[in-house]
Amino acid sequence: QVELVESGGGWVQAGGSLRLSCAPSRTTFAIYAMAWYRQVPGKERELVARITIDASTNYADSVKGRFTISRNKSRDTVYLQMNGLKPEDTGVYYCNIRSNIRDYWGQGTQVTVSS
Repeated sequence: QVELVESGGGWVQAGGSLRLSCAPSRTTFAIYAMAWYRQVPGKERELVARITIDASTNYADSVKGRFTISRNKSRDTVYLQMNGLKPEDTGVYYCNIRSNIRDYWGQGTQVTVSS
């Protein structure tokens, strides 16, 4: 019944920006952390950014200084502001919520960055 609704992906030229958002269709669990992962063909999903319930954050080295993860607690929504996008950022981005029940995953949203 619970789905993570993602939006904000798209096609952008190198140097451009995108803002991803994700929120559960309903919140029947306690959220411990929210995160964004990305995946490219032939490679395992990698953590891009995570924000915990105490607002601590961590980022993949490749996106530090360019991406910012944030959370709107009143809306149970997590955002990923992506600036200075590079072709290497291309991939499918998946929202993840770690809860007291289990991990939830979004369907993924495609981000394509071209030169």
